[in-house]
Amino acid sequence: MKKSDFNYHLPPELIAQKPLPERSASRLLQLNRRTGEIVDARFRDFIELLRPDDVLVFNDTKVIPARLFASKATGGKVEILIERIEDQHLALAHVRASKAPKPDTLLHLQNGTTCRVLGREHDLFRLQFETDSTLLEILAQIGHMPLPPYIERADDQDDLERYQTVFAKQAGAVAAPTAGLHFDQKIMQTLEQKGIPKTFVTLHVGSGTFQPVRVDDLRQHVMHKEFFEVSQSCVDAVRAAKKRGGRVVAIGTTAVRALESASSSGELAAGCGDTDLFITPGYSFKTVDALLTNFHLPESTLLMLISAFAGYDAVMSAYQHAIQQRYRFFSYGDAMAIF
Repeated sequence: MKKSDFNYHLPPELIAQKPLPERSASRLLQLNRRTGEIVDARFRDFIELLRPDDVLVFNDTKVIPARLFASKATGGKVEILIERIEDQHLALAHVRASKAPKPDTLLHLQNGTTCRVLGREHDLFRLQFETDSTLLEILAQIGHMPLPPYIERADDQDDLERYQTVFAKQAGAVAAPTAGLHFDQKIMQTLEQKGIPKTFVTLHVGSGTFQPVRVDDLRQHVMHKEFFEVSQSCVDAVRAAKKRGGRVVAIGTTAVRALESASSSGELAAGCGDTDLFITPGYSFKTVDALLTNFHLPESTLLMLISAFAGYDAVMSAYQHAIQQRYRFFSYGDAMAIF
């Protein structure tokens, strides 16, 4: 298929710029992947789609306040977006400036800390932070939440909590696993009370999730790499669900990519590393049976993934329905359940 096959027109006013006052107050579009039937519902109805035999798989990555503002010695303004922390003082990052900084350039952060440009790896710069504080400590002090480019406002205090899932644990993402944003503590408690099992994977979402596919022939696209980890306890929980006839319900495309990356041998196995798995229509899913997701950008790899899961025609029809019904799109938008 071609990139252009995944284009659609979205009225700009449907792009959610702020979260709703309550996480679980979102709408939910239910899509039957066998029949293509669409049902308009509320997110709180999601629990009614689940069975005690199922297992929910969440991504427990934690978004770091990865955006920093700095200046060069000349006074030129610089914006830094940490992509990956390599150790306590070393990171790969996107750097925006009027002129790309050369190796050995010093960048001065707002708290007086300096970081040195060591070199460049493709689109990323390797930065050395010259301070006794760890990079995570610096980000906690002066970092900003890395809101997606389609949210056309500066981050605020509310984003520290709302651009983060209530079960976030493993620090390292620079974008939220947005399907998880709809779950609040009350929903999590209800799942517990109903005896619906859950387990966790980790996939540190990178900023590449927002980068456009630049080639029309999808076979030529090179997927960005993201770190993932699937534990043995997750494998055991998935196998137990499959054995009792239950479904593996992935909460978000990032959980899908982690599970399917760990299933490259044909069945799920514990492991960790970088994944550049690119899922497009024609892919044969090995582990995931159902999916909760948000609505994704036109021509994005995430839209291609859900089209592979639910069928291209069904997904594109569902998106047109969502637009007609004025659903809210993207990170702070509404949800879609595919069973």
